[in-house]
Amino acid sequence: MFDPYLARRYPTAARPSADAYRIKDNVAIVGIGQTEFSKNSGRSEVQLACEAIEAAVEDAGLKTEQIDGLVKFAIDYTDEMHVVSNLGLTDVAYFGECGWGGGASCATILHAAVAVATGVANYVVCYRGMNERSGRRYGRVPGAAMVMTAPNDHFGSLMPYGFATPPSWVAMFTTRYMHEFGATPEQLGAVSVVLREYACRNPNAMFYGRPITLEDYMASRMVVWPLRLYDCCVDTDGAVAIVVTSTERARDLKQRPAVLLGATQGIGTQGEMMTSVYRPIISGLPESWYAAEELWRVSGVKPEDVDVAQFYDAFTPLIPMQLEEYGFCGRGEGAAFCEGGDRIRLGGELPCNTSGGHLSEAYIHGMNLISEGVRQIRGTSTSQVENVELSLVTGGLGVPTSAVLLRAG
Repeated sequence: MFDPYLARRYPTAARPSADAYRIKDNVAIVGIGQTEFSKNSGRSEVQLACEAIEAAVEDAGLKTEQIDGLVKFAIDYTDEMHVVSNLGLTDVAYFGECGWGGGASCATILHAAVAVATGVANYVVCYRGMNERSGRRYGRVPGAAMVMTAPNDHFGSLMPYGFATPPSWVAMFTTRYMHEFGATPEQLGAVSVVLREYACRNPNAMFYGRPITLEDYMASRMVVWPLRLYDCCVDTDGAVAIVVTSTERARDLKQRPAVLLGATQGIGTQGEMMTSVYRPIISGLPESWYAAEELWRVSGVKPEDVDVAQFYDAFTPLIPMQLEEYGFCGRGEGAAFCEGGDRIRLGGELPCNTSGGHLSEAYIHGMNLISEGVRQIRGTSTSQVENVELSLVTGGLGVPTSAVLLRAG
């Protein structure tokens, strides 16, 4: 089988014409809302989701009764009926869900954008509510039911041998990446240190006012080689919601719109959830490459045009690897790009994860990254990049993924 990823030849001839792409410039994010981020929310995920939705709707200058579309994560424990009943929505004509955990984050925006661009709905809310710290923790070994059912049945051959958690899966392909390209722990540590710097400026971040040094990073306990504690995202309770509508309607609303230039999804061949065992190359992120190639194609933008990026950062090595797959540097050069941190800091070549990201702000399965991407467009980030025109956000890795590219409206 010909694999475009291995050949680095994206099959553009097989794709619809970019001129037929109806999302570009016609859809915008107009509202963002969130709860506080904490270790123990003290309330249900339903309540968290509804609070975030109400905040996003208010931020947009809308009323809840105007919401006629909902998009959620397939793994969200709050369904559409809960939201409709609790918020008193009476005109929901569209609802959908997106799979693959963090890979669903930007995909929710894509699905909402399709509904808006085709006239199925006017105002669509994308949301994620989770008590990941006080409730279901993703770092725990899943139960037998997860092992025995598709699409997770491959875990049955892995978990009996201790290959059982996301840190272990990412550590496996990180080890190969470091072996192939000479990446060092100090280069990964620079990612952690810079993102903590951003969080220290962000009053909503879990690690607000709590800086770390590279020495602190190197001294942190090992989780699964080569991943240390500070290579791993923070466990968080909280919720985030995003309101999507047409750019025409956005002109009459409260906030400066973040206009979609592109929203895409990507999936690699021979994949399985995060373990990468059967991929031809386990030191890369093919799903990111597919999402990126389609994003650049439909938007007409090049990587060097992007002003700021929010890369999905459940673990530090995912940032250098995405820098490569999205074309900001060559294959094997991502860790060196991050070395010392200056190129990903404010004033650097590509400031990354300016709210602190999953490593230091909160882990809401990528939705807080989208909010920060919008804030950069609005000019309201606590680590604001000057004169932002283009803002990139990406979804979860090791699974089918997604991305959005925003421009100033």
